[in-house]
Amino acid sequence: MSEAQSYQRVALIGLGLIASSIYWAMKRAGMEAHVTGYARSAETRETAKRLGLCHEIVDSAEAAVKDADLVILAVPVGAMGPIAEAIAPHLKPGCTVSDVGSVKKEVIEAVRPHLPEGVHFVPTHPMAGTEHSGPDAGFASLYDNRWCLIVPDGAPEEATARVEAFWQALGAKTEQMEVEHHDLVCAVVSHVPHLIAYTMVGVADDLRRVSDQEVIKFSAAGFRDFTRIAASDPTMWRDVFMTNKQATLEILGRFTEELFALQRAIRTGDGQLLFDYFTRTREIRRGILQAGQDTDAPDFGRVKVQK
Repeated sequence: MSEAQSYQRVALIGLGLIASSIYWAMKRAGMEAHVTGYARSAETRETAKRLGLCHEIVDSAEAAVKDADLVILAVPVGAMGPIAEAIAPHLKPGCTVSDVGSVKKEVIEAVRPHLPEGVHFVPTHPMAGTEHSGPDAGFASLYDNRWCLIVPDGAPEEATARVEAFWQALGAKTEQMEVEHHDLVCAVVSHVPHLIAYTMVGVADDLRRVSDQEVIKFSAAGFRDFTRIAASDPTMWRDVFMTNKQATLEILGRFTEELFALQRAIRTGDGQLLFDYFTRTREIRRGILQAGQDTDAPDFGRVKVQK
């Protein structure tokens, strides 16, 4: 039995895009684990039942984790502490608790104090997603060739290896990373870009010189990309910025400095600086494509694959 297959019972707490994709990817991989799911909303639980998501849907987080070998917290990062406190007395000795949050330092500080001795916490962060949310948004191939960052932060090697093998079986590439470095990297590649997208769409909304119809009708690819990103779940992103303040503010400061430099180049007519800057940054996009982390297709490779 492989390490990925060694979990007999898995509990998914939260049944949105990430958790539902975990279930469908497990099913595709032929994993035999019994999967129990829980979501706070009764409507979400009913949708999950209708979709056939998980082997069992229960009405409480406490019931979901009963006898589980692996518990995955797939809720907004601000809710992880209270959830961990609620499920702690019901966790089986020796089980592993993990999460899928895009912030790690504050999640670890919120979750770990509640976990009883003998229960292992192995934080993870799958770098995959779409702008869609909810249990019906998930699909089996979401994690294929995407990175899942593993942040052991002192977790036992055996528990960490099992979690890493689990994500690899779902199609992901994995890499272990230190807590603070993780939060800084994610501020660069995810958090600040989302904040910029939200801001740009907000600016367009505030411009009363053009109607909403014109903004929608004449949207070019750049603005469409912003609106796709800005359509992401507002609760999740509110919690991300409230819990990763330091790294986000540091990268925002760097961004502001770069923006001022470009603003000055435009004002002074320094075309060479602009050309050199754009040439350098274009190589980043080429690198992403060469690494297989995106595609030139108009839909950016985010067509939902049938389960």
